[in-house]
Amino acid sequence: MNRTDARGDVRVDVRVDVLVVGAGPAGLAAATRLAQAGAGRVEVLEREQHAGGMPRHLHHGGFGRPPRPWLDGPRYAQRSVRAAVAAGAAVRTGVAATGWAGPLSLQTTSPTGLERITARAVVLATGARERPRSARLVPGSRPQGVLTTGELLRSVHEHALPVGRRAVVVGAEPVAHHAAAVLRGAGTDVVAMVTQAPRAAAVPGVPLLTQTTVGELRGRGRLTGLAIHHRDGRTGLLTCDTVVFTGDWIPDHELARRGGVPLDPGTRGPRVDASFRTAAPGVFAVGNALHGIESAAAAAEEGAAAAAPVLAHLTGAPWPQPGPPLEVRAPLLWVTPNRITDTAGRPLLLRSGETVAAPVVTATQDGRPLWRRRFPGPATPSRSLRLPPHWTARVDRTGGPVVLALG
Repeated sequence: MNRTDARGDVRVDVRVDVLVVGAGPAGLAAATRLAQAGAGRVEVLEREQHAGGMPRHLHHGGFGRPPRPWLDGPRYAQRSVRAAVAAGAAVRTGVAATGWAGPLSLQTTSPTGLERITARAVVLATGARERPRSARLVPGSRPQGVLTTGELLRSVHEHALPVGRRAVVVGAEPVAHHAAAVLRGAGTDVVAMVTQAPRAAAVPGVPLLTQTTVGELRGRGRLTGLAIHHRDGRTGLLTCDTVVFTGDWIPDHELARRGGVPLDPGTRGPRVDASFRTAAPGVFAVGNALHGIESAAAAAEEGAAAAAPVLAHLTGAPWPQPGPPLEVRAPLLWVTPNRITDTAGRPLLLRSGETVAAPVVTATQDGRPLWRRRFPGPATPSRSLRLPPHWTARVDRTGGPVVLALG
């Protein structure tokens, strides 16, 4: 049915059973599993012109899970899209969800016009984004040549644009190493990698500057250099015409925030329980919309796992009241899921802000010990610890916050 809104624009009213926002690995996996299970009309919205998410721009191998053969990013994305469509889900690209028209109704816009889509369940799979230079509060002018990793990948792989002659990569996590490889493949000389961390893995042939921050961007029409500051007080200038800010991922939470979905202060994504339920009845959230950056395979696993609780909601399962939140103490950054309404059936993901060798993780509630474990490997800022879920059965659902810390 067509309606005219207050401004006189014609808006199409659409009803579906499940609306998935975001056609990356998590959203496509959720849609595939839901459509296969007979959830009814499952529709996926993607604001980009092509579905598949970030893997579309990652041309290295290693995507997927054994025993299937490893794929490069574009092939992995294509396979995920084909699976969703073959299962019966409708995947629509070039459609942006701009706001909420009700608890389970979204306003959308596309080249064909405006729509109001109402669903019985909404799955937010909006992914994550890197914070740009402005959000990192790096002062200086606004010249050309300042990129995030995503902008670099689109420039090189999607648009075949020249990047620059001399580049500096800010960051030293795995994504920074990939950015350096893409720059080199485009014929750009990577003159340095800069990181605040005291230690990091270096890229062969690229100078690594640890405990160093970017103080200012230099240049007018085009970047000419970076002023850098070392922790010991030394300063310097790196001559370059390109800088790539990597890492510093944040969930793309704008749609959740507009809908009044409570966010977790640690992840900065929607607060969810072990069944991916938010505090808004009928609204679920999965993948990197929850926690910044995890692998495509991990995001897809979450999307697929969310299908069962979504199906339960469609069949009338009650929406639980918010239970005790999970909180972390420094140097830990975040944990997900981050509220307790039922016993977790999947591992909890826990991220540290600094490298800790053989960490001992403890869980307490109101001063009462719930669980403790020493992990043999290190906790690092670039990889999550996976906590077993069994101990969440000991949580008092009427008690205070559950606190995770390093013992």
